[in-house]
Formats: sequence, structure tokens, C-alpha cells
Amino acid sequence: MTDVTDEWRGWREAVQAALYGDEGFYRRPEGPAGHFRTSVHASPLFAAAVARLLAGIARELDTGTIALVDVGAGRGELLTGVLAALPEGLEVVPYAVEVAARPPGLDPRIEWCAEPPAGITGLLFANEWLDNVPAEVAEADADGVPRYVRVRTSDGAERLGDPVAGADAAWLERWWPLSEPGERAEIGRPRDAAWARAAGCVAAGLAVAVDYAHVRGARPPFGTLTGFRGGREVRPVPDGSRDLTAHVALDACAAAVPYARAELTDQRTMLRRLGVGGDRPPLSLAATDPAGYLSALAAAGEAAELTARGGLGDFGWLLHRVGLPDHG
Repeated sequence: MTDVTDEWRGWREAVQAALYGDEGFYRRPEGPAGHFRTSVHASPLFAAAVARLLAGIARELDTGTIALVDVGAGRGELLTGVLAALPEGLEVVPYAVEVAARPPGLDPRIEWCAEPPAGITGLLFANEWLDNVPAEVAEADADGVPRYVRVRTSDGAERLGDPVAGADAAWLERWWPLSEPGERAEIGRPRDAAWARAAGCVAAGLAVAVDYAHVRGARPPFGTLTGFRGGREVRPVPDGSRDLTAHVALDACAAAVPYARAELTDQRTMLRRLGVGGDRPPLSLAATDPAGYLSALAAAGEAAELTARGGLGDFGWLLHRVGLPDHG
């Protein structure tokens, strides 16, 4: 009898089982925060910025009640932070979209669901979600022919399979062409489809994806698939013991929502637009208000981390405006 842990399969199937299966990584009680640190965990300034973004949408829609849908909500950390940072008078209907069970003690206002609700008016926000949508991996063989990479569940060993064909081949040709032997790519077609479905839930407002990202013309030549466990980067082995992630072709995701105007920018630019600057407080404040100076200095350090070049500030932001006036 064949040991199922040693069977060879495509990376998309392997990651799906490892992350989202009955005993998958994302169903573990410690949640993603037990293994890696996102902007949400780095500082409450991130949630406060999202709260300001949400308030701005409410003003554009001229409404005092607005929905906030957090796709890939972890254990509800972002929603909890946003609810704490809301301006007075704004009523928010919050939804957490997550495969794991609802954590104990979560704010009862938050509705926990497996899929985004349809027809929302407000903000759909997907922070580090698309990088965990499973995708096939392709590698160019010795003749430059892209082939599917097959992986063994037990140890992450790889071998080349059949040539990439059909819609996957068309996606590679358009978005991430491979030609030189050894070049690799993650075929982002499932991410495009996932994002189109999520953004399609917004009847009026804004759909935002924030993630590790790249665009055509600057693709990494050997792909980005990797693993994280216990706060450290590790080999990508699809055995359920670690996170498995790959950067997102956000330009392809943008094209998957043709009815809504798209903006692609980076986190540094977007957070500065939302009031997260990172400038140090004047030293003179230390003499007049020492406690205030220390508080402002700590906030400046957190803001600097969220907007740092070579770090969190390089995250891609994809924004789709739906039923809102065009800006610019």
C-alpha cells in the first residue's frame, strides 16, 4: 500500500492540504501570530490607519453605518484594533472571514464567517491573504520548457512533471514568462480568481489587498515559495507543520477585476497618506513633557517599522474603488 505522505503531487494541491486541511496549519489554535509577524501585530498604528481609511469611505458614501470585511482574519486582531480606533459616531458592521473556528473572547460584534458576505457597502480588506492562496509552481526544464513542479509531502523533495498547458500556460505567457533553464514561477491564476471573487462582494466602497508582491518586469527569477515556523523562515515542506507562502503578482490580480479602477502602490506610500509618518518628535518635547515625548518616540519607532524600505513598507497595496468617484 502506498504511503500517502510520500506521494508526489502539485504544489497547489499540497499547500491546500497542508494549510487548510482538517488538521492544517491555519486551523491550529495559536493562529498565524504564533509563527510570523504581520503589520497588524507590529503596531496598533496599522489598525488605526485602516480605521481612518474606513471613515474616509463612509464620508464618500455619506453614511454613518459601514461594513468592514477582513479576509484572512487570523484570530480577529485587525478587526479588534480597528473597532478600538473608530471615530465617534461611525457604526461599523465587522466580518471576519477565516477557515479556523471563532476564537474565544472575541468581540461579539464581529461576525465570524467562512466566505465574504455579498453586496457589502464599505471596505473589504485582505492583509497577507493572497500569498497563502495555493498556486502551482512551474520550472523551466533543460530545454526551457515550463513544467509543473511536483513535491513530496513528507520532506519537500521536488521533481519536474508534465509541461504546463492550457490556461496555466496562457497565464505564464502573459504574466510571468519562463525561458531559461531553472527559472521558476508561481502560477497566480488561483489568486486572480480568489481576488476577483472577494472584490466582487463589494457593491459600493473599496476592496484592498495588502501583500508581498511583484509586478511584470521585476519578477523574481526563481520564484518566492518559502515556509515560516516559530518566527523563522524555513524550507517549504507541505506537511502541515509550517506556513507556506509565495509573493503575489498583484498586477495580474488587478487585471482580474476589470470593472473597477485599480491603484497599485506600496505600504510606505499608503500609510503616509493615512497619517502614519514615522517622524521623530522634537527633542524639546522631552523637557516640557517627558512622558509625552517617550510615547511619541515609541509611536515614531512603530511607524518607521511599518513604512521601512526593505521591510514592511515594501508591501504591495492593491486598491479597487467600486461605486465611488474616481480620484485623480
